[in-house]
Amino acid sequence: MRKIRVAFFADILLEDFDGCIRTIQQIVRRIPKEHFDFLFLTGLAPQDEKGNTYVKLSSIRMPMNDPYRATVPIMSRRVLKKELAAFKPDLIHISNPSMLGNYGAKYAKKNKLPLTTIYHTHFVSYVKYYFRFFKPLIPFVEARITAMTKSLYEKCDIVYVPVEGILEDFQTLDIDTSNCSLWPRGIDSKIFNPEKRDLAFIQSKTGNKNANVLFASRLVWEKNLETLIQIYNLSRQQGADFNLIVAGDGAAGQGLKERMPEAIYLGALTHEALSKVYASSDVFLFPSDTETYGNVVTEAMASGIPSVAANKGGPTGIIKDGISGFLVESHNSQAYVDKIKLLLSDNILYAKMKEEGIKYTQNLSWDYLTDRYFADLRRLYQESQDS
Repeated sequence: MRKIRVAFFADILLEDFDGCIRTIQQIVRRIPKEHFDFLFLTGLAPQDEKGNTYVKLSSIRMPMNDPYRATVPIMSRRVLKKELAAFKPDLIHISNPSMLGNYGAKYAKKNKLPLTTIYHTHFVSYVKYYFRFFKPLIPFVEARITAMTKSLYEKCDIVYVPVEGILEDFQTLDIDTSNCSLWPRGIDSKIFNPEKRDLAFIQSKTGNKNANVLFASRLVWEKNLETLIQIYNLSRQQGADFNLIVAGDGAAGQGLKERMPEAIYLGALTHEALSKVYASSDVFLFPSDTETYGNVVTEAMASGIPSVAANKGGPTGIIKDGISGFLVESHNSQAYVDKIKLLLSDNILYAKMKEEGIKYTQNLSWDYLTDRYFADLRRLYQESQDS
């Protein structure tokens, strides 16, 4: 039996670039190469291709979201046509509803090929941040993005969504969910676990023995950083004696340092270094209200630290409020401060939430999830051959 050929369209495939790419990497690492051939079409490919085939396409810088780049199919039209004609894909996978994703979807429709995607990014929720200085444009842009999202995802045979809350969002946006399949994200407990806790290490970063509240993310304004700043200011006004640690980098990094000068900035970290920071902290703070999932929340839970997160998007499908962490109104900075203080003062509650968080993440297996993905590809291919 010949291998099933999958053309995989993704604007960026750089190693550990963001949560979306880390999810894709889990699939790439587990491709059963005795059954599948993958062709990756991308604007930014990894340096180490690890035996996979990548086709580099022309891309342009995103002015409002550096260092992200958008792949422009028209600039690589000849390359795309040549590579796809030679590869002759059986299935198409698109990573995002970008220009490249739309090209892949149109190619699938024209050639009557099965089409799959994983819902990584809730783009419509970004509009209020990107257009915060052009507020009259927000309703128009949100409507356009919603229409494009609906048009694209309703063409797919399978849309993998991480939590029930995304299905509810789709229904609110009048997007058909009959082709959606719940597919959360896995966690590597060998990397993220409480045994990585190292108080001497974290105290070498903070210079004191105070409790540590960690925020880990790309530093971009759509992560609700204004609320993070308000939490920082309120906690200091109210005499809270915990350190705020920020792990990650991004376009908003300098602005954060200017407005939260006493926070501790660790910059971008490898998974191994970040795992030690998680386990050595005491509370994970995550006010982002634009998450489709929130990998960092499960990483924190697996590391044994409870989270205080926004009651919106992905974290609502991960955290059981009051049991494995706290969910609060996304812009209510005082509520975040209150819940942090409660966790740091109630040892019994803290221990219970820690235990519940670890228990939840023990059921998140990348092997199981990727096996499901490849089984679905086999089924879609067989159905396309039988029709």
